[in-house]
Amino acid sequence: MDFLTYLWQLDSSLLLWFQSLRQEWMTPFWKFITSLGDAGWFWIVLALLLLCFRRTRRAGLAAFIALAVGALITNIICKPAFARVRPYEAIDGLILLVEKQKDFSFPSGHSCASFAAVTALRRHLPRQAVAGLLILATLIAVSRLYVGVHYPSDVLGGIFIGAFAGWIAGKIIRPPSSLS
Repeated sequence: MDFLTYLWQLDSSLLLWFQSLRQEWMTPFWKFITSLGDAGWFWIVLALLLLCFRRTRRAGLAAFIALAVGALITNIICKPAFARVRPYEAIDGLILLVEKQKDFSFPSGHSCASFAAVTALRRHLPRQAVAGLLILATLIAVSRLYVGVHYPSDVLGGIFIGAFAGWIAGKIIRPPSSLS
């Protein structure tokens, strides 16, 4: 068995296992969490708010740069290059909980945007704020599995690309020397 076949089988099995954990009472929560990542709107609004105040302006700029770099890598380069079909189109028995997506599956854009923003903000905001945002980013990434639109490797790929984009933004927009 080649690596890609093994990966697909592992991804499919993990996703079906994850689906087996679903509970009807949890579904509204996970649908809401996943909606926070739609088109990166939550992270964009957060970056805009941070830009409004002098103390957090660098944080907002770093988040915007990270989101732009992550979107470029994910949506312009990787999704068309890999052209991976969504799991609900390939796995028998998988139940989709949200509308069908219009783009390819790998990598997860929700995961990328979330981790790009958090990684970029980690050097600019207090630890408690970053910890809360990291929890939210993780919930958004996990939500993509719960609602059935991504494989686990899509989510991991999005997390890694997002962290890389946030790191790049951190190299471009450094915090004031008193904070570093």
